[in-house]
Amino acid sequence: MIIDTHLHVVEPSVLAYPWLARVPALDRQWTYQSYALEARRAGISQTLHMEVDVATELIEDETVYVGGLARLPGSLIVGAIAACRPEDPGFPAYLERQRDNPLVKGFRRLLHVMPDDLSERPLFRDNIQRLSGTCLTFDLCVLARQLPLAIALVDLAPDVHFILDHCGVPDIKGDAQEPWRSHMREIARRGNVTAKISGVVAYADPESWIAETLRPWIEHTISCFGWDRVVWGSDWPVCTQGGSLSAWVAATHAVLEGASDEEKRKLLSGNARRIWSL
Repeated sequence: MIIDTHLHVVEPSVLAYPWLARVPALDRQWTYQSYALEARRAGISQTLHMEVDVATELIEDETVYVGGLARLPGSLIVGAIAACRPEDPGFPAYLERQRDNPLVKGFRRLLHVMPDDLSERPLFRDNIQRLSGTCLTFDLCVLARQLPLAIALVDLAPDVHFILDHCGVPDIKGDAQEPWRSHMREIARRGNVTAKISGVVAYADPESWIAETLRPWIEHTISCFGWDRVVWGSDWPVCTQGGSLSAWVAATHAVLEGASDEEKRKLLSGNARRIWSL
C-alpha cells in the first residue's frame, strides 16, 4: 500500500486561493471525495494533505478545514503539512499554536513563485531555525535553478528535517539535465534532506510522456538520496495536468520494476511512516 505525502484539496467555495485564476486548468473544485475513490483504487491507504497557498489570512482556516476532512469516517487523511509565512514577525506565535495540533506534521512556504531573496532574509532564516527540535518538517518547493538557495537554507538549519518536493522540479519537457543533476547531487549530501518523488508528470509533455520518460529523473533522485531518504507523493490535482492519479501511480510502479520489495516499501510507505510517525 502507498502513503501519499502530497494531496491538495482545493475548495474555492470554502477558501480563497489568489493564484487559482492564473491556472485555468485547476480553477475549479477538487474535493477530497473526488480524490479518495481513485486513490483507494490505486492502492493509496493514507495521505498527508499539503497546503494549497490559500490567502494568508486563511492559513489557519485551511488547517481547521483539513482537520474536518481527517475526521470523516474512514478518511485517508492522517496529517497535514500546513502553510506558513516565516518572513512574518508573527511566525513564532503561529508555530506555537500549531505545535499543539496533532494533525500538523510539518510546514511549507512556497518559494518557486516568490522572489529568490525571500529565503535569504534574516527573519525568514531565523524562523526556519525555530523548527529545530520540534519534529516538524519543512517542505522545499523550489525551481531547479533555485536549488542552490535551498542548499543555503538547509545548511543554516542542520537540525531541521527538510523535504524536497517534486524531485527538485526538473524541466523534463525541455530535457534540462543540467544543472539539475549536479544540484541534486549537492543537496543530497545534506543528511537532513529527504526527496519527494512527486509532481514530475506535470513537468513532462502531457501529450507524449510514458514511464520511460520519467525514469531518468526519478532514478537520479533515488540514486542521489538513497532508498532511506525518499518518499512518494501524488501532487493531486496538479498531476492531472499530465494525465491522472492512476496514470502516475502506474508509472511509478513501472519505474520501480527491478527494485527490491524492501526498497519499494521504503519509498512508497515506510519512510513516510517513520518521518511523520504515522
